[in-house]
Amino acid sequence: MENDALETISNKNISIGKFTLAKTGLVIAGDPSYEEWEDCGHFLRQAEKAVQFWIGDWLNYGDKKYGEMYSQAVDETDYAEGSLRNAKWVASQVELSRRRDNLSYSHHAEVAALPPEKQDYWLSEAEEKGLTRSDLRHAIKHERLALEIRSLPDDKYRVIYADPPWQYGMPQHSREEQETVLETHYPTMPLDDICKLPIYNLAGENAVLFLWATSPLLPQAFVVADAWGFEYKAAFIWDKVKHNVGYYNSVRHELLLICTRGSCLPDSKPGEPMLIDSVQSIERTEHSRKPEAFRNIIDNLYPSGKRIELFAREKHDDWDVWGNEA
Repeated sequence: MENDALETISNKNISIGKFTLAKTGLVIAGDPSYEEWEDCGHFLRQAEKAVQFWIGDWLNYGDKKYGEMYSQAVDETDYAEGSLRNAKWVASQVELSRRRDNLSYSHHAEVAALPPEKQDYWLSEAEEKGLTRSDLRHAIKHERLALEIRSLPDDKYRVIYADPPWQYGMPQHSREEQETVLETHYPTMPLDDICKLPIYNLAGENAVLFLWATSPLLPQAFVVADAWGFEYKAAFIWDKVKHNVGYYNSVRHELLLICTRGSCLPDSKPGEPMLIDSVQSIERTEHSRKPEAFRNIIDNLYPSGKRIELFAREKHDDWDVWGNEA
């Protein structure tokens, strides 16, 4: 395309030779040559590949320079807020110098949660081997799962406490949007990958699993408990006090499932009531962080035996931990 073939006219439409890109269609003036028609097609092809990066870079610049808010960006672009957040995050994570012309925005979105050196590695792999976005996703997740399985401890535990990084699949938004927004908080895992973790190897002959689950993913939590070799027994309800907007009701709770392998009732204490209220009202704080009160409940119910927290954020006394944040 000639340098002077592309220009912006006063009403903010884009002119490419005798072709004008208006909001409602392509306006053609006169009788464009084949070269002008070809230039227009080249621009359209490039624009389709680059528009999400353009929007992401535009948002990041506005945020840094003017403190631009999403509401203003929504007005300017007519994009949904979730799409804007997705584009902004990917563009901020994958530097301009690291982006590959031969790969789609979706390829870059797949590596955005990885450290820079891993981004370079996987983008090179995708470029050299012609990996589709789906191929790239599976390759990254296969490597991550293999590394996670190798990093699991060899010990046996009586108490296992887990808050899996669930992936959500709401049809109202694209899977890419949902996964990318969640990745800004923590790397998520598909249900199959969570099930494939050999947690049953960590459990003693008689063991208890405390497994966090949200209402939309309650069926998946039962699948995970079964895959890990545990049977559901009861649950605690965390009343978060503050409401979250849901699709069917105003959600203010999560569930902590109690599942056992073999026989693992709570330890009885002479002179003390054994049972603890199943509903705990504790105001929520940052995204996904669970109240420390539940760890104290577990310690009170099971004061003896080795214990481990999976997908842990930090280390705690008398607990082993496993997870990328810990």
